[in-house]
Amino acid sequence: MIIDFVQTQKQKFEELVEKIMAQPEQYLDFDSVSDFYKAQWLDQFPQGTIWSTSGLDDGAEEFCVQIKYRELIFNIEIQSTSIGLKFNSKNIRVYKKI
Repeated sequence: MIIDFVQTQKQKFEELVEKIMAQPEQYLDFDSVSDFYKAQWLDQFPQGTIWSTSGLDDGAEEFCVQIKYRELIFNIEIQSTSIGLKFNSKNIRVYKKI
């Protein structure tokens, strides 16, 4: 039996993204960019996953995150009133409780 390591890692990436998209409130409670970098669930992505943020600084309250493993890309848009999530053809917008 041959195990396709890359396919296994892609599946791991997809499963974690699906968990995040199903329950964004549990994963995406950030007040700033620096909070994102402290998120422990980032370590659950497969080795080789890269992430980047676009915010003016570590204290930015509105910013975008891109998490990528090979050709798989998960985008998160943090705004003051909502969070946007995009993976493959699936788009979700969750409004924050104020």
